[in-house]
Amino acid sequence: MPKKGLIVVESPTKVRTLKKVLGRGYEVCASVGHVKDLPKSRLGVRVEDGFEPEYEVIRGKKKVLSEIKKKAREAQEIYLGPDPDREGEAIAWHIAEELRSLRKPIRRLLLYELTPKGIKEALSQPTDLDPNKYRAQQARRVLDRLVGYNLSPLLWEKVKRGLSAGRVQSVALRLICEREKEIQAFRPEEYWTIEADLKTPEGEVLTARLEKKEGKKVKISTAEEAQEVVADLKRWAEKEGFEIRKIFSKEARRNPSPPFITSTLQQEAFRRFRFSAQKTMLLAQRLYEGIDLPGEGPVGLITYMRTDSVRLAEEAQAALRDLIKARFGKEFLPPQPPRYRSKATAQEAHEAIRPTRFDLPPERLRGVLSPEEYKIYDLIWRRALASQMLPARYAITQVEVGCGPWILKTQGRQLVFPGFLAAYQVQEDESSLLPPLKEGWGLELLQIHPKQHFTKPPARFTEATLIRTLEDQGIGRPSTYAQIVSTIKERGYVTQSAGHLKPTELGLLVNDLLVAAFPDLIEPRFTARMEAFLDQIAEGQKEKEEVLKDFYQDFLRQLSSATQKMADLKAGLKTEVLCPECGSEMLLRVGKAGPFLACSRYPECKTTGDYERDERGALRLRPKEEKAQGVCPECGAGLVLRRGRFGEFLACQRYPDCRYTRPVGTGVSCPREGCGGEIVKRRSRRGKTYYACLRAPECDFVLWDEPLPEECPHCGFKGLALKAGRKGYKYCIACGERV
Repeated sequence: MPKKGLIVVESPTKVRTLKKVLGRGYEVCASVGHVKDLPKSRLGVRVEDGFEPEYEVIRGKKKVLSEIKKKAREAQEIYLGPDPDREGEAIAWHIAEELRSLRKPIRRLLLYELTPKGIKEALSQPTDLDPNKYRAQQARRVLDRLVGYNLSPLLWEKVKRGLSAGRVQSVALRLICEREKEIQAFRPEEYWTIEADLKTPEGEVLTARLEKKEGKKVKISTAEEAQEVVADLKRWAEKEGFEIRKIFSKEARRNPSPPFITSTLQQEAFRRFRFSAQKTMLLAQRLYEGIDLPGEGPVGLITYMRTDSVRLAEEAQAALRDLIKARFGKEFLPPQPPRYRSKATAQEAHEAIRPTRFDLPPERLRGVLSPEEYKIYDLIWRRALASQMLPARYAITQVEVGCGPWILKTQGRQLVFPGFLAAYQVQEDESSLLPPLKEGWGLELLQIHPKQHFTKPPARFTEATLIRTLEDQGIGRPSTYAQIVSTIKERGYVTQSAGHLKPTELGLLVNDLLVAAFPDLIEPRFTARMEAFLDQIAEGQKEKEEVLKDFYQDFLRQLSSATQKMADLKAGLKTEVLCPECGSEMLLRVGKAGPFLACSRYPECKTTGDYERDERGALRLRPKEEKAQGVCPECGAGLVLRRGRFGEFLACQRYPDCRYTRPVGTGVSCPREGCGGEIVKRRSRRGKTYYACLRAPECDFVLWDEPLPEECPHCGFKGLALKAGRKGYKYCIACGERV
């Protein structure tokens, strides 16, 4: 008997959630992502034929498509339910193209939440596939292909093979590199502040900061000026003393933030938990697609997480108001549900990210969700709840203290009504109380504190601040933020340390070359304008071919110029560094292990060396001070740390006379009895990282999980391994017990 309908989604987890809700009336299967894409080995765009893409079935997806076709033949209707965004529309469109020959009704399901209510509503109101959304995604894919397939070979020719450049990622790299140059160009300026500890008639201590003299703001730039001010302040203190001249009281409010959209969730998860944007989206995807709840099966816990709309459905607002009233009391409810304004480019058909079920507070799911999933769910839950609550209210007290012509000020703040802070704590919500004070009181000077300060350079971007900057400038969209950041890190253009993104030498060089050769293409405002054009294609206001044609004509002109004018790093760029051997100019070149300096008189002078940048960004040779990290077993010389195309390794100091090398150790001994070797990091033929005994092939111990030099509480062996995954854990590599 044929099924009532076939539902095709892109994720196996969605399949389980839908089957649980719909029962046996529908067949549900997964495409496991895209089924078609542009070919890997060629451009795949017919430029002369209206920029028509030449899609082909992705390798390994023919079997998936055959299974979908087989099930579609047995169904009365076909419903396509990939994610409700442009990427999902493209997946649905390509599946529909493969199924049109069956001549059966094909409808689009927009699944904004994977709950019984959300799924049944989508099935009751299916739509047609949106050609405008599909064309917008197609235009983005073609734009990225045109740029990538032309810029990457140019970098291979001018720098080295294996490099790549992208339309949007290169702009993100430019922002990071320009921030780094701002930091290098920054010159700190000295300034001083002066605070006074004052005693009230009741014996309390009040600290106030010097602000004005004779009505003009005080600026102190040097220690000498600070000493003069302190001396003058003391003279007036002896002459007239300190007095409370004015006390101002006012109420201040702190409004709740809107419910999360994609970018704000990524920013807050990074700020609170240091989760990368990519990790945050993976965790949110699991919560959206369905988590197994005891006695219920898979349940989608949040609405669709790729959204730029802060809108909440009216019934969601009503449910939140009921929850707030029950949890906190009606005094926390505003008279009317708050409304938040989305950006002009937001897709208002979407909702903000919110919980799908308000009978599942985070505390009920603590044992069901992994610790990381719990953090994201708790964040989304509390932010949605807080967005519908009253503002927090503070009593602000400002005090003006006079001493002759000098004015000092201080301020206190007390939380009088927590409002939304009862549900969602934010930074700087603590109270700072002042002692009891009255106007006209005289104050006794206890001590004066002059403090030296220096202005600070702009901070390097974090993932959160970079995403906020991209969003503010209109670059990228909710579905692309995480990919933009992860791509520039994976390409080796950016490193991340203590949460901050810093360009590598390769990143700085590639950025300089691209910006010089393509000043318009690698430019934030131009990229934002292209994003706006893609939005207009999705809304049916512009034609795809028109946008691509205008872009490509200008791009070809810049590409032709860049091919002739772009600096060639293979030949070497001139620097101001002089060769320590012969005094000739050194050239900046790029090899398999990365950028380095080489003498311009090569091959007569073969001097090369690594380099570093001083505080102003100027190049200088790095001193060759090498600390031995072991003894070479072949000649007895020291082993020093080197860097090659595959990362760090240890090599003999006597190279090239002795060519002994070995991988860098992990500090964990081999657990095999009597072996005595060390576990080292290795790479497989396919480029995957694994860990093995240094004595291989004599010892065949192999480990795929990262070893850690930590002691096992069960057997005492100093060697644990970290099992990655949704519910990752540590285990002993000797006894196998979990820790």
